[in-house]
Amino acid sequence: MSEKIPVAQRLSAVKPSATVAVAQPARELKAQGIDVLSFSVGGPDFDTPVHIREAAKKAIDSGATRCTAARGIPELREAICDASAKRRAGVTYEPSQVVVSVGAKHTLFNLALALYDEGDEVLIPAPYWVSYPEQVRLAGANPVIVQTTEEQGFRMTPEALRAAITPKTKALILCSPSNPTGAAYTGEQLRALADVAAEHNFWIIVDEIYGQLVYGGFEQKSIAEVAPDLKDRIIIVDGVSKTFAMTGWRIGWMLGPEYVTKACEKIQGQATTNPSSVAQHAAIAALRGPWEPMEEMRQAFEARRSIIVEGLNAIDGISCGMPEGAFYAFANVQALIGKEGGGKKLETDLDVAGYLLEEARCAVVPGTAFGAPGFVRISYAASNEMIREGLSRIGEALSKLG
Repeated sequence: MSEKIPVAQRLSAVKPSATVAVAQPARELKAQGIDVLSFSVGGPDFDTPVHIREAAKKAIDSGATRCTAARGIPELREAICDASAKRRAGVTYEPSQVVVSVGAKHTLFNLALALYDEGDEVLIPAPYWVSYPEQVRLAGANPVIVQTTEEQGFRMTPEALRAAITPKTKALILCSPSNPTGAAYTGEQLRALADVAAEHNFWIIVDEIYGQLVYGGFEQKSIAEVAPDLKDRIIIVDGVSKTFAMTGWRIGWMLGPEYVTKACEKIQGQATTNPSSVAQHAAIAALRGPWEPMEEMRQAFEARRSIIVEGLNAIDGISCGMPEGAFYAFANVQALIGKEGGGKKLETDLDVAGYLLEEARCAVVPGTAFGAPGFVRISYAASNEMIREGLSRIGEALSKLG
């Protein structure tokens, strides 16, 4: 056998997806017929609404099954601009400022290749979605993690932002509402960050994929809306996955300056070319409405949020704040560190997650995966019954710790 040919050196700096890795043991247990409740998923548990599915069927029947322009069909880009204008009062975009990609993750990957050079620094508040720093590393740039605290509501302060900026800073990535914490920035908080950014010259990339899943009367704002003076440096990332229960349809997009969209289109043209033609037509139906099915899903998530947060806070050793959006509870499990159970000592949040999988048959994601040791992410994209059963199992398992 010949000597193994090495893969590209750039991969040595990149870690595998932590959320995918955590889900694997749970899948293996399920494959053995073991009843495991998964609270690690990052997508809605609802079916895609009927009118969206019907639009996809109609597109197939009408022959919309061929390649499209790499950046997406004009009708979808127009619908994105219309929806964006409704969500971001006073901020308008033209179809030429839109690139549709194979999901928001693909959009972020295109941006990483288009914007970051070797040695650039990209600011990422922690806790962060696992792919942000890894995509930065793949582009040859350096992720600079800006720590937040539970007391700050897991929101980066203007002071922390200012302290992290250097002459090498190329971009800031924000996610509001956040995966994994569900924390969201108010308009005033976003404006305060924008004031700091205005003193420097770097990109502001805002992931708003959960922007329409907010609760308790929280008023969701986009930084593009509160800081229109920085519009030429702001790039918005969005998609249909979360709001419309369309994770598998793989449609996301960016809104930004035209020269950046052209750069991303060039990259995409040499990679995937266009997103699925059929999924693009489904996305048009999603954005054009009706919106009642989406509001029903949002209300269901809001009810689940109360059940899971109240239930977690009733369990000895766990505390959890109330998230403003998304569908994740980010629970503090630091009081469990040092306890013993299942024949071993729990020394990290990874041990806590492993214990809950083994003893409670509940899959959660350790906070270390998101740059936040001492916490676990628990998705409430699950039925009320499953949430209550999971809380019961977790409480029983933790009561056995010594």
